[in-house]
Amino acid sequence: MAHRCMIVGCGGISPAWLKPLSAMDDVELIGMVDLDRTVAEGRAAEYAPGAAIYTDLSAALAELSPDVVFDCTVPSAHAKIDVQALEAGCHVMCEKPLADTMEAARCVVAAARSTGRTHAVMQNRRYLPDIRRFRRLIADGSIGRPTMLTADFFIGAHFGGFRAEMDHVLLLDMAIHTFDAARMILDARPVSASCTEWNPHGSWYTHGAAAVALFKMDNGARFSYRGSWCAEGMNTSWESAWRIVGDGGSATWDGGAQIAGEAAGSGDTLIRAGIPIEPPASVELELTGHAGCIRGFLDSLGTGKAPETASHDNIASLAMCLAAVESAETGRTIAIDLEAV
Repeated sequence: MAHRCMIVGCGGISPAWLKPLSAMDDVELIGMVDLDRTVAEGRAAEYAPGAAIYTDLSAALAELSPDVVFDCTVPSAHAKIDVQALEAGCHVMCEKPLADTMEAARCVVAAARSTGRTHAVMQNRRYLPDIRRFRRLIADGSIGRPTMLTADFFIGAHFGGFRAEMDHVLLLDMAIHTFDAARMILDARPVSASCTEWNPHGSWYTHGAAAVALFKMDNGARFSYRGSWCAEGMNTSWESAWRIVGDGGSATWDGGAQIAGEAAGSGDTLIRAGIPIEPPASVELELTGHAGCIRGFLDSLGTGKAPETASHDNIASLAMCLAAVESAETGRTIAIDLEAV
């Protein structure tokens, strides 16, 4: 039986959702909701010609009774929309981030729990084969217990538009992908954050195009992040460049297909030669990126098993972003309390 799905927010990010959704045999796109009716009509014409068009969410929920709502609106709207959809009996998946504040995020998590519905967040980077290969190398114990993880993100991205004027543009709009990836790689949750942020000379952004952050994780490891969205030349991949150090070796990942590792050597030399580790075999994913994340969410419905990006877990990634912002603004190390979730 097909999932009766509705899209809320038909702006620039929605095609990344609509393209895979329109190709899924068990998905029926029954409605499009946007404040601008012409925008919704345009998306429907391209991806779901039979979909009903609405500018009012309450009316759409009442008249269509969808099983699933996909929220592609701006972060500040997520909590209100998602709580309303959950309380209307829908399962919900929203664009990252989960919300724009921890209070709002907790409201969404609570609503999912009280209604018995599933709520998840789009974290498409988790559904890339090579991050799963890198995670497998660490999970199999090849480098021992992880003690330090680093990520470098340096890209000169000339977006224009809203990002040019956005506060904390790197931390809030992009770093959540890297922070969520770090949690996946380490299989850990954050305990504290310390961050400095600035807008480098020559930046074409108004605020916060560069940042350096350090997180303490609940397994004792430290995760450090260095990033810039106005770095011209020698760009990393969009997935960052990674190094992980364990008590039995180290490994690197370039964010693409290159993974390498060395286990600790032996002997009495000052610096012991490492023993090469064979990288894990390629990971085969039927669907990747947005499609993979959506498929994982839909497949979880009715099984009793939470999807990988369920909001009650993904709130920890949001907490890293917001704690980094608070640290940058105050100059203090910020404790991250996830016990209330």
